[in-house]
Amino acid sequence: MDDWIQVLLLTLMAGMAMPVGALLARVENIHTVWLKVEFRHTVMAFGGGALLSAIALVLVPEGASQLSVFPVAVLFLAGGCSFMVLDMFLARHQSPAGQLVAMLSDFVPEALALGAAFATDGSAGVLLAALIAIQNLPEGFNSFNELSEKAGVSAGKIIGAFFLLALLGPVSGLVGFFVLADYPVLVGGIMIFAAGGILYLVFEDIAPQAKMEQRWFPAMGAVSGFLLGLVGQMLVQV
Repeated sequence: MDDWIQVLLLTLMAGMAMPVGALLARVENIHTVWLKVEFRHTVMAFGGGALLSAIALVLVPEGASQLSVFPVAVLFLAGGCSFMVLDMFLARHQSPAGQLVAMLSDFVPEALALGAAFATDGSAGVLLAALIAIQNLPEGFNSFNELSEKAGVSAGKIIGAFFLLALLGPVSGLVGFFVLADYPVLVGGIMIFAAGGILYLVFEDIAPQAKMEQRWFPAMGAVSGFLLGLVGQMLVQV
């Protein structure tokens, strides 16, 4: 199978995790109180753990290998500041789509990096695709709840929109594969920038919402999400 076809399929798979997460949220809404409350928080924490694994195991190591210390520091801080400004803008306009914007803000640069990484190292591309899918699943779950509860958008419209948004993955992945593969420094910069933004999101948005008093499963969800990323990286390196 040609490499570009693998990029197309992997990024599509990673993107489809968004509507799958939305479908899970729709099912969750009709089940027990445990599913509606503690399970939801556990899924959110799992996504946070997966995001941290993407930062620590893929984005920062791969990005920093292409750049010197000063550009890494500037780009990482710029990523965090950019996502903070975006978060402030959404809060000021009382937008109910914060989770959705956050999901796309990390999905697109990661898909670009995946395509470029696959052009030089297929194993790193496969790992990144798996991590993107893992984090898109709970983000799709959370975005569905946010849009349906705060904006009153119907379940069918949300899920249909997520299917369309999943197509951004293949588009971004192919741009990375055919255009950015010859510019490893640029790809490294994208990875570091995305890592700073994602880290902001984890501690500003995901971690605070995942916490529950007198409940311990959500925290273990974060551990499990990170562990999955760690195991995936170790398997790829064997």
